Amino acid sequence: QVQLVESGGGLAQAGGSLRLSCAASGRMFSILTMGWYRQAPGKQRELIASITSGSSTNYADSVLGRFTISRDNAKNTVDLQMNSLKPEDSAVYYCKADLPPFKTFWGKGTLVTVSS
Repeated sequence: QVQLVESGGGLAQAGGSLRLSCAASGRMFSILTMGWYRQAPGKQRELIASITSGSSTNYADSVLGRFTISRDNAKNTVDLQMNSLKPEDSAVYYCKADLPPFKTFWGKGTLVTVSS
C-alpha cells in the first residue's frame, strides 16, 4: 500500500510560479512510476507529467517547457515545478503512483488557482 499526500497548491498570478510536492509512504518509492494529473471543473482528469523509476520524464503538450517534474528517492517525494502559470492551469492537481505490475494509488489532490 502506498499513501500519497500532495502539498504546495494555492493562489498564483498569471506568469507566476508554484511548486507542488507529493510525499509517498512505504519503501517501494524508488520503483514507482509517479505522475501528476489535474482536473478542472467540468473536465476530465488529464496527465500533466510523469517520471519513471529511471527518471525518464514525459509531459503534456500544454505544459511542456513550463512545468518540470522531479523525484527524490531518498525523501520519497516527487515535485512539480510550475512556471509561467496561466489561468487555464487552474485545477485540482493529483499525484499518482504506479506500482508494477498493476497497482495504482492516488492522492487526494491540491487546488491550484491562477488569477489573470
